[in-house]
Amino acid sequence: MKRKQARPPRSNTLMMDTADGSGSFSGYLALPPGGRGPGLVIAQEIFGVNKPMREIADAFAARGYVVLVPDLFWRLAPNVELGYTPEDWQKAFSYFQRFNVDTGVDDIQTAITTLREQAFVRAHVGVMGFCLGGKLAYLSACRTDADVAIGYYGVGIEDALDEAHHLYCPLVLHIAQLDKYCDEVAQDKISRSLGHHHDVQVWIYPDADHAFARPGGEYYHQPSADLALERSLLVLQSALKF
Repeated sequence: MKRKQARPPRSNTLMMDTADGSGSFSGYLALPPGGRGPGLVIAQEIFGVNKPMREIADAFAARGYVVLVPDLFWRLAPNVELGYTPEDWQKAFSYFQRFNVDTGVDDIQTAITTLREQAFVRAHVGVMGFCLGGKLAYLSACRTDADVAIGYYGVGIEDALDEAHHLYCPLVLHIAQLDKYCDEVAQDKISRSLGHHHDVQVWIYPDADHAFARPGGEYYHQPSADLALERSLLVLQSALKF
């Protein structure tokens, strides 16, 4: 058993080693004001660990969480950080198309385990994800030992609903009704498939589009983002004993 790291690192970068020995990768680490708290792994959008992802991490850290945003594209290219220009969108979709979801979930488990090994992190660790990360959050609820998982506008969840019988923890999904990446058919499929699980909440936001919770984004919708945050915090506080 690894000895827990007694103090937070001096930098905002935390290194992680894969369980299978295939390599190491980094993550953006955001610490709460008190330096200690429950853990939260944030799974990135297709644009890498960019400024909006770091800002979201900082916001949850300010609420008392130790937040780690792992670099999930490291197997394709380390330290991907894209904006939202047409050129960056093209690059982002290229990474998305080549991304291996299975190894991505494995890397999220590595991030969860790494947080648990830190003495400044309480035993409970949750996962939250956006876009690509929204699907990874759902899969984390099925495949990892996360204590709770929250997915925002996940892409492709409707194609992985056969894994729902493996759900191990509370799951919250925030879905934008206007999201062309998760259309009405997909939304209905998700709601019907997961609605009977007692520990699953599926929320659909009628006035929201994809990326409605990304501050400063083109489709940022504050009323929906605020409501989703309120619902997320309630579940996090309960599941992470905070």
